Amino acid sequence: MSGHRLTGELSGDHYIGGDSYFHIINGNSYRRVTSLETDSDSVVYSLHPNCQGGDHYFAACGYFYIIFQEKGTYRRTTNMTKDSYAEVHTLHPKFRDGLYYWGPPYYKQKDEKTILKALYSGCFSFLKPTSELRVEFCSSTLSNSTGPDPSKDEHTVREVCPVHPDVINFLPGGLSVTKGPAISMWENIKTITNDSNTPVTWEKKITKKVGYNKEKMTQMTRNWKIAACSSIESGELAKLIAKVQVSHSAEYGGSHVSTEDESWKDATEEEEKLTLVLKPKESVYLWQYKLGLGQESLLFCRNLKITDVPNRPTEVPLAPA
Repeated sequence: MSGHRLTGELSGDHYIGGDSYFHIINGNSYRRVTSLETDSDSVVYSLHPNCQGGDHYFAACGYFYIIFQEKGTYRRTTNMTKDSYAEVHTLHPKFRDGLYYWGPPYYKQKDEKTILKALYSGCFSFLKPTSELRVEFCSSTLSNSTGPDPSKDEHTVREVCPVHPDVINFLPGGLSVTKGPAISMWENIKTITNDSNTPVTWEKKITKKVGYNKEKMTQMTRNWKIAACSSIESGELAKLIAKVQVSHSAEYGGSHVSTEDESWKDATEEEEKLTLVLKPKESVYLWQYKLGLGQESLLFCRNLKITDVPNRPTEVPLAPA
């Protein structure tokens, strides 16, 4: 895996690859560039109102396709600024609920055989979740020479095959598939009880783990090969992916919390001195907030809470993402 860092200008909500350009959709405009490594030749266009708010965008055979999942429709146009030659069609149920959609390269060579080979090599492809533990790659054949027609079931799904975990990990919500959905919870780290019939002052140091559980993410990086020109190491990239995962909504297996104020340094043991006055026969419970993926702890937060009941606290101490 070769890596390059995107500049701020190249960040977007949707990315479309096709012909000799990349189109980066951000809000109600889009940026056209020839390379995702530089913004030197970019051109910014406004999105036509009819082309705004799509759930997915892809390009194929000289057309832009905009999928509206809730409406169950897709829009096809040759120009997203002018909405030229626009058509709206119902999206066939077989092609709904995809995570990503993309089309084949569109070659503009004058050689007719080259063009036809590109057109008929595959109409469009999409990633579709098939269960909690599996994501499948589906490729649909083309029924005519004017581009994909996801409204019809005349296409036959030519390929349905599982996606490699290394690829899934890079998709939004991918870690929830390979490792399990994000969890956020208060963990009881100590219970203190006064068994006597008189008040007791309890004064001791407690030990808590704070920081990022790096070992749990190391396995994910074993097959990675980071290009020498990349400005980020595999460990830092894995940390960034984990950080983004917990910020996602529940739809993508996240906890929808911001961890910007938490320590993402390697987890270490820290001591904290506590002084408590316990009533006779009273028990108090110390809780620490933590985040995880599936059954694995990921981030130990600094937040501590003391309660006089054994029930786990319900409030979330982190700001929403």
